[in-house]
Amino acid sequence: MIPRYTRPAMEAIWAPENRYRIWFEIEVLACEAMASIGAIPAEAAAVVRERGGAALAAIGPADIARIDEIERETRHDVIAFLTWLAEKVGPESRFVHLGLTSSDVLDTCLAVQLTQAADLLLGDLEAVLAAVKRRALEHKHTLTIGRSHGIHAEPTSFGLKLAGHYAEFDRGRARLHAARAEIAVAALSGAVGTFAHVDPRVEAFVAGRLGLAVEAVSTQVIPRDRHAMFFAVLAVIAGAVERLATEVRHLQRSEVREAEEFFHPGQKGSSTMPHKRNPVLSENLCGLARLVRAAVVPALENIVLWHERDISHSSVERGIAPDATVTLDFALARLAGMMEKLVVYPERMLANLESLGGVVHSGKVLLALTRAGISREDAYAIVQRNAMATWTRLGAADGRSFRENLDADPEVAGRVAPPLLDAAMDARLHLREIDGIFGRVFGPEAE
Repeated sequence: MIPRYTRPAMEAIWAPENRYRIWFEIEVLACEAMASIGAIPAEAAAVVRERGGAALAAIGPADIARIDEIERETRHDVIAFLTWLAEKVGPESRFVHLGLTSSDVLDTCLAVQLTQAADLLLGDLEAVLAAVKRRALEHKHTLTIGRSHGIHAEPTSFGLKLAGHYAEFDRGRARLHAARAEIAVAALSGAVGTFAHVDPRVEAFVAGRLGLAVEAVSTQVIPRDRHAMFFAVLAVIAGAVERLATEVRHLQRSEVREAEEFFHPGQKGSSTMPHKRNPVLSENLCGLARLVRAAVVPALENIVLWHERDISHSSVERGIAPDATVTLDFALARLAGMMEKLVVYPERMLANLESLGGVVHSGKVLLALTRAGISREDAYAIVQRNAMATWTRLGAADGRSFRENLDADPEVAGRVAPPLLDAAMDARLHLREIDGIFGRVFGPEAE
């Protein structure tokens, strides 16, 4: 990803320095495991740890340039690294990488990097959840209009809207925990995964020290269904980001004006129209979510490799692994900040709720008429007739509210007591079960 959308902690995970340090740790742990079972001299493993560790601790641009120089000749990244490492370690380097394949190192390293990335993303999700929860509790009883098909439906609360988004991100958090566990596997099984040249105890030792599980059957590569699921989960979380961002974009529209992104002092909305206050953050989030989702199809296509392995997946993962995690990391951090500072206009929400002359209460009025003894079919016709009479004359000099039209309807007057209509058209009744819903989302303390 470009620097504009890259945060330092996630960038560091995919930097060459981190990758080479992980490669070295895999290699030296394998040496130490081999030494523990008598496969190589313990003194050699100690030298690899001491000299190689010092070199990796001090690795810098010159070292990376040297590895790149070797790779231009060898056309093999792991061999280039091992050659550079041998220059630092000396004769004992002959015990490094014994019985291993490049995929043992590459796939185990990718597992470490993806778990590191998942840990950062889980932290990002915690920040989003905290921000959305705070705003949901703040606006638990803030009346607003619910919409279906983009059209006014029935009253709800702004807090309840946000509670739904919180629940979605909470599910995303659970999915990411599961995806992290699924991707956190090591494989050091050698050529075509048979352990012909490396003892399985080496794999178990390295995996344990890296905090990874052992892949049951690696076939020289870790099966890519694990990776496909990981990126699919990132995409679902990105979908949750876009859904909330899209809601904010709609609420900030000039015709709606119920909420808007914080407009910083000195901020400019347009180069030619000074009045503009555009939802640039939420629009940006929608675009970033598309980038994260773009990783899913390539990750799915990586599942099918030839026989025990090929490298058609490698070039894909070199792109999608850093790009998807970097992008989602940035998006989640931006979303948390946007929600923390979101400006909410309850008065505008109430004005919009009432802007259609009361027709948004048609559902409750329908129930009131049926309880008064009118058949549902007749009640529906009565309510719709009066709602349409209200809707089509909104703003006209002779226009009447929904309640006024109902009171003037002979099929309603005298058959439905006015207090029943009053109760049916009280928006607060839609908050009656709000405590119970909040308890299901946030726990009993939110009731």
